[in-house]
Amino acid sequence: MTNRKDLDTMTPAEIVEELDKYIISQDKAKRAVAIALRSRIRRKKLPDDIRDEVSPKNIIMIGPTGVGKTEIARRLSKLSGAPFIKVEATKFTEVGYVGRDVESMVRDLMSVAVSMVKSELAENVRETAERNTEEHILDLLLPGVGVGVGVGKQENKEQAGKENSRNVFVVDDRGQAARESAVGDAASGGETTTRDKFRKMLRDGKLDSREIDVNISQRGPKGIELFAGGNMEDMQNALNSLGSIFGAKKKKKHVTVKQARQIILDEEMEKLIDTDNASDIARERVEQMGIIFIDEIDKVTSGSRGGGSGPDISREGVQRDILPIVEGSKVSTKYGIIDTSHILFIAAGAFHISKPSDLIPELQGRFPIRVELEDLTSADFCRILTEPENAITRQYVELMRTEDVELIFTEGAIQRLGSIAAEVNSRTENIGARRLQTIMELLLDEVSFTASDLAGQTVTVTSEYVDERLAGIVMNQDLSRYIL
Repeated sequence: MTNRKDLDTMTPAEIVEELDKYIISQDKAKRAVAIALRSRIRRKKLPDDIRDEVSPKNIIMIGPTGVGKTEIARRLSKLSGAPFIKVEATKFTEVGYVGRDVESMVRDLMSVAVSMVKSELAENVRETAERNTEEHILDLLLPGVGVGVGVGKQENKEQAGKENSRNVFVVDDRGQAARESAVGDAASGGETTTRDKFRKMLRDGKLDSREIDVNISQRGPKGIELFAGGNMEDMQNALNSLGSIFGAKKKKKHVTVKQARQIILDEEMEKLIDTDNASDIARERVEQMGIIFIDEIDKVTSGSRGGGSGPDISREGVQRDILPIVEGSKVSTKYGIIDTSHILFIAAGAFHISKPSDLIPELQGRFPIRVELEDLTSADFCRILTEPENAITRQYVELMRTEDVELIFTEGAIQRLGSIAAEVNSRTENIGARRLQTIMELLLDEVSFTASDLAGQTVTVTSEYVDERLAGIVMNQDLSRYIL
């Protein structure tokens, strides 16, 4: 995947080319998002006095489920290395009703960004963290060694008596442990030799199955973070951690050395990462490059009821709550205040019953780019089965190879699968490319079940094989409605 540095020099055509590796058809939509992304890159190069005046090119995607709306947005975020979240408009309610408030989407995006930045920074401190982890584990296995032989000698002997038949290293409250030959070696003046010996065993994995007690920090949110910009959901999560408000508690856990290595490594990296710096980087990334994908936007329009009766439960209210977020407002999060003015919003909906003009005019005006995605044809399904780098047929081929079974799809089989997917979508609910997942599972049910008995064999999927497995269900409309 293209990295973020390369992205600064990519043209819209090159961005579309990257999207083509994973998304079939939908050229108009890919072109629109490529322009929107390139506009963000251009904006970064503008002088300060005009940069803040350039608004993001927010997009509304119109099309049925399964045609690639979410995938386009997701791949766009990966391509740009930008924080990305997908939310569903139906999960939000107008202020005053029970449900999530719209500002939670910004808080969620910020949490994603912080995790992303911390993962990047963790790689910079991994080497130091691994050294610290190794020393920490050796201290647990060999307390007192290298510090002084005479000190704590009697205590070590008493602790050594606690070792049980499972070769468990027992750690007391002060972090000391019994160990096998280390006590005798230390008593004879072999501290360095013993530690080096255990270090080599540890690096070779010979101690991985040994068991030790480690103290795990149980950190909760700081008091100042508890109610910062939180809604009832965030407050509830914070209240669950009230016990650790005044600092980290320690919990003793009995684990193997292999498990302890990962636990301690995570804690060491957390200590070495500058949390404030990570938050600052994440905040900048969210404000300048963040992407929020709002799905099912058509479900919060007044026309989504299809003329039915009953209360219009805060649909227009949700739109009016979303509006200031999209326009640009300040949202409080536990990592600080986030300005949403330059976050890119991509809204999507099928708009079967309603239409984009049913959105309130103010919200419509904040999504200047509208693009309609096309229904997938039989030819599109054939391409989806074979062309993308993550094509579903390739996934099944690799899965079967783990069982030493070679799975081959003929051209005729691909053509037949494409036509079946298109036919079923036209007769029942149109779920787009997701139909292929259901069809492929049913097609390869027998092969997947008996794969362990087919080791060393080659299974060729032909058009005849496809008809044999699926024709009866496809022809029976009532049955295909429930199975396919």
